[in-house]
Amino acid sequence: MITKYLPWAAGGTALILTMVSLRAADVPAPARPRIRGVAQVAVYVHDIGTARKFCRDFLGFEEALALTNPDGSLRAALVKVADRQTIQLLPEAAPATDRLNHFSLETDDAEAMRLYLKSRGIAVPDQVTKGTVTTAFFQVKDPDGHVVEFMQFGPGSWTVKDTGQHLPATRISSRISHVGILVRHLDAALKFYGAILGCTETWRGSGNGQVLSWVTMKVPDGNDWVEFMLYDKMPDLAGIGISHHLCLEVPDLASTAKILAGRTVPAGAVLSDKITVGVNRRRQLRVLDPDGTRVELMEAHTVDGQPAPSSTAPPPN
Repeated sequence: MITKYLPWAAGGTALILTMVSLRAADVPAPARPRIRGVAQVAVYVHDIGTARKFCRDFLGFEEALALTNPDGSLRAALVKVADRQTIQLLPEAAPATDRLNHFSLETDDAEAMRLYLKSRGIAVPDQVTKGTVTTAFFQVKDPDGHVVEFMQFGPGSWTVKDTGQHLPATRISSRISHVGILVRHLDAALKFYGAILGCTETWRGSGNGQVLSWVTMKVPDGNDWVEFMLYDKMPDLAGIGISHHLCLEVPDLASTAKILAGRTVPAGAVLSDKITVGVNRRRQLRVLDPDGTRVELMEAHTVDGQPAPSSTAPPPN
């Protein structure tokens, strides 16, 4: 490199700036850490007592941890589905609003994920937060405004310490297979979840064969997925509650339905009276919690073991 260091010389200044730019370009962009799966789905509830009964007495889960505010009031209740998956119940901020607060994806390095997303132009906080449930976490917003949280679990986190605990035999499922979110602009969502987060599109479905209804995006380092619920006009509040959902995987839906039929359905909750086969060719049973949020029960495999074909229908306008 030959430079005369003449700060008043236009040519010399341009040369120095060019060399600095080349050096910056040589610095590799941060790599994306692994994303293992869905770690949490957080929902607002109107009555925490009723919500707890729904999760405990009806779905058979156990509340594993209650987080409180400085004044002693309840901040959140964690209902454990599996060792690294929870449903978070939050006292509602306002009535008659969307019940979905956020959903969380597990990563093996939250700080590295923060830096990676920042390098891809995503607005991120200045630092990760050290948590009780996690070793570290932070939140961002996807193109549709959904809050996506990235959680890292480590030896000092409650999640790891609680491994094997609070998993009663009464629970109807041991896995949250996916979370469903409303998506208006498919291209933007595909860029965020696909090109940036590394999720892989695995299936497209249409409810009527004319317009695309669903797109599933599997996380890059696990088997869970995020399901896009496509729309061209935002549904009403009840429709939002049905679209924003979490799915509990069950091995045999007929057996699960029989178990639930023998339990008391909490006030306000709804249990579908029949098992259906979805467009994805999997048996499903719909449950609405007391606040209208859909809890989808679904088998892991299609009815005949063959994959459901993807739709070629165009997305909504």
